[in-house]
Amino acid sequence: MKPYIFITRKLPEHIISKLQDHYTIGMWDKEDIPVPRTVLLEEAKKAEALLTMLSDPIDQEVIDAGENLKVIANLAVGFDNIDLASATARGIAVCNTPEVLTDTTADLTFGLLMATARRLIEAAEYVKEGKWQSWSPLLLAGHDIHHKTIGIVGMGKIGETVAKRATGFDMEILYHNRSRKPEVEQALGAKYASFDELVKRSDFIVCLTPLTNETRNLFTADVFASMKRSAIFINASRGPVVDEEALIAALENGIIAGAGLDVFTVEPISADHPLLTLPNVVALPHIGSSSVETRETMMELCLENIHAVLTGHTPKTLVNKDWNLQLAH
Repeated sequence: MKPYIFITRKLPEHIISKLQDHYTIGMWDKEDIPVPRTVLLEEAKKAEALLTMLSDPIDQEVIDAGENLKVIANLAVGFDNIDLASATARGIAVCNTPEVLTDTTADLTFGLLMATARRLIEAAEYVKEGKWQSWSPLLLAGHDIHHKTIGIVGMGKIGETVAKRATGFDMEILYHNRSRKPEVEQALGAKYASFDELVKRSDFIVCLTPLTNETRNLFTADVFASMKRSAIFINASRGPVVDEEALIAALENGIIAGAGLDVFTVEPISADHPLLTLPNVVALPHIGSSSVETRETMMELCLENIHAVLTGHTPKTLVNKDWNLQLAH
């Protein structure tokens, strides 16, 4: 019997074919519909490996169901959808896909900043809807990006790469992080700031922090109130780092100028969500790393990690560093 791998979303055949000689592979065959909970639990019972999406809640129930489970490979940098403690206690390796999506996500983040600042989505729709009847001096006038101050909250690899993009626009770069990054300060001219200082001084506040107990609801009504009225808030990290009700109020009441959002508290966001009614919001469907090249690289890394664990080796990108290869096997 070949070891069984279950993949929770449909992946391209040319990606999974590389492992089909060594493993039996089951796969949920819908691209746009999450695997039902009942199916996930049933498949977990049979699987030695799960390849999961960020939208799949891999909680203790799933992990307990996985009697033979040895590895969970998450198709994302984040892994807040996985009960890491339960997996580690069971000797299950948890892997993610860092580094490979850094540039792609930074591109999207800066693109989101530009689209929000210059009202690009609004302007494109204006033309398509036949509203463009004449030229006028302040038609869809937005905000300049060059020579402004960008404040990056969460200076990991993606944050560093967004900062690098900002240098091309001659921006002043502030950042807030759990630890200072002297090498980034030297290379890019970035300046470390307290969270409060960053929020008050920045024209663009870009959130790239991971979701932790400390960062949940980091952006509150008081935080938005301390921003410039011309500030634009960009979130490409995780929805729950923001108090969404506070953000809506800040946007509706002119406390801040706009928001570009790739993530939301509940995903997918419902079509009647108040954020989607606001003209000063650009909303995207969590596509930070969504280029063909990067997503396929992420898929291949997940499968490499699975193959490593199932053949008795340490995976490339292990999340739970206290996972013990010897005990696991």
